[in-house]
Amino acid sequence: MSVLDGAAAACLLLGALLALSAGAGLVRFRTTLDRMHAGTKPQVLGVLLVLLAMLLHRPTWSNAGPLVLAGVSQVISVSVAAYMVARAAYTRQSSLDDDEEDSDGTALPSESPPDSSD
Repeated sequence: MSVLDGAAAACLLLGALLALSAGAGLVRFRTTLDRMHAGTKPQVLGVLLVLLAMLLHRPTWSNAGPLVLAGVSQVISVSVAAYMVARAAYTRQSSLDDDEEDSDGTALPSESPPDSSD
């Protein structure tokens, strides 16, 4: 096993851990902005680390081009998607009635206990 293979394995494991933490954050967090950060920040870094691991495993110019293109398109598309989600959540929150001010635009049920009128 060469030094590049060891670095590739480390990047791959760290990238997979970051992607796993992004998925756990999407399930765990309650508000739109918290979920948005959990779904974008570690996920992008995880994907970039996996792409770097692929490049370190087979370091050729023919592999570098598509991997760089995939990394750049990932960074651009995730930032645009996060902006659109934040804008939609803000628009939804600002258009709610006064009695629903606590909502942040997500489709989650409220925290109030269910009615026990049986």
